[in-house]
Amino acid sequence: MNFPPRHATRIGAAAALLSALLVGGTVSAAPAGAAPTAVGSICHGDLPAQAHATLDLIEQGGPYPYPQDGTTFQNREGILPGQPTGYYHEYTVETPGSDDRGARRIVTGEEHEEDYYTADHYASFDLVDYGC
Repeated sequence: MNFPPRHATRIGAAAALLSALLVGGTVSAAPAGAAPTAVGSICHGDLPAQAHATLDLIEQGGPYPYPQDGTTFQNREGILPGQPTGYYHEYTVETPGSDDRGARRIVTGEEHEEDYYTADHYASFDLVDYGC
């Protein structure tokens, strides 16, 4: 499987998030019939240990524990900022005690450190803040 490269510069992820929140109050439109949801933020240090392990694997380029890791995330929920297909990729965050992949994921954008954490299987996302 060909995994996406991690870019060395981060342009636009935080600016797009801030701009969307200032202008419209949400980052993207929710699917029809769903309540609008904004992307929150989480300090890198506040992520669970398993998310740190997943981020380390992403930086190393794998190997990943599940065949779905690194696949294109479609953003069908419409919560993340709108981007072309193939822009986002998903990775499993191990859930202690779970018999399967669990609900936790890291979804990466193409920009360096444009990483989103979800603990509830894509119902909400937090942009990882590496500055705190």
